[in-house]
Amino acid sequence: MTEAQPARDGTIAAGVAGGPVHRRENRPGATADLRRTGINPNFWYPVAVSGNVPKGKTFATVFAGERIALYRGESGAVFALEDRCAHRQVPLSMGVVEGETLRCCYHAWAYRGNGRISQIPYLPKGTDRPPRGVRSYPVREVYGLVFVFPGDPEKAATTPLPELPEYDSAKHKTMVFSRTVHCHYSFMHENLLDMNHQFLHRGVLGKIQPKLLGYETGPEFVEARYLFVSAGGKKDRGAGLLSGEGFGGGDTPDVITVRTEYPYQTLQAVPEKSDLPSFSLWAAYVPEDAEQRTNHAYGLLMIAKPPIPGALHLAWPLIRRFTERVFAEDRMAVEAEQRAWDEQGEDWNQEVFPLILDVRDVLRTNGVPIRPETALCGAAAWCDGTVRAGVGSDAGSHGSG
Repeated sequence: MTEAQPARDGTIAAGVAGGPVHRRENRPGATADLRRTGINPNFWYPVAVSGNVPKGKTFATVFAGERIALYRGESGAVFALEDRCAHRQVPLSMGVVEGETLRCCYHAWAYRGNGRISQIPYLPKGTDRPPRGVRSYPVREVYGLVFVFPGDPEKAATTPLPELPEYDSAKHKTMVFSRTVHCHYSFMHENLLDMNHQFLHRGVLGKIQPKLLGYETGPEFVEARYLFVSAGGKKDRGAGLLSGEGFGGGDTPDVITVRTEYPYQTLQAVPEKSDLPSFSLWAAYVPEDAEQRTNHAYGLLMIAKPPIPGALHLAWPLIRRFTERVFAEDRMAVEAEQRAWDEQGEDWNQEVFPLILDVRDVLRTNGVPIRPETALCGAAAWCDGTVRAGVGSDAGSHGSG
């Protein structure tokens, strides 16, 4: 945990700029444009829902312009390879899984899970084999998601995965989200962290008066605490069931804690008179294209089970409908922000909320430059004649073992 700066405590109306005066980000030359900052690849990122990668099948996915072929071998293990055969560059995700290997659909070149060529069926004896296979990625499967480590593979072993104890708890049930959103990942962090936007959700949440209770910030995180007070209006039934109101919890204010801890984001809702959260959300926004103007949002919504057996199961469709409606409204807004950036060619935002200025700093300083012109190089087996880690071929020409 990084050392936090003092929280801006006291009950502050959300949207009121308190604390130190921040610079105007739209001032020419003041700071680098956050929307031109790439996500740092040296973290574990979800790239698929586990159920989308059945045994003996392939799945095509992507990270920031790098095409990745996932496949699950006979043992049940998932492997991740650069999605292009070293021979003719045909996508390996179109290939055939045989045991623990992946065979290209075109000329039947076979690859092990480490990216090395295990067989070229028609290669004559005594003929030298190609010196390189394809890049492989470290893979971990947890929380019902397939994570890859797209950065320096030597850092994978020492870089922790997110810790989500509620996921494995018998007291919770988890709803999984997987959606493509056409915007830079930073818009997603700002949207969830800035709870002043509840007017957008007035049709599903009614009238909400969010009050900022305080926030903390450090080099790698920003955490904000809000009090959500209902001010009337019609609320979607699923909203009440999610927060516990529909299970006899009463219509009490909720304390909402939102945290960006680079590169992930979490939200936790605790009823004002309770010590336990009614639900927790973990989210990751994974860039898809090389310019990182589209991201894939993965979310795990962990909902506390009420005392009534089976009640959450019955309420599940209503909660799902509610969350989908909220997400659709948020997606509409952030995609509109991206279109404005595309039209203007730069960030013209007039931001006044201090914690959003802070989270922009966190995302900017922990990110990396976007270099679309090197996207192919980053995904290819080697660049400028330098072999990438995990790329190579096995000795011998014909064995398929």
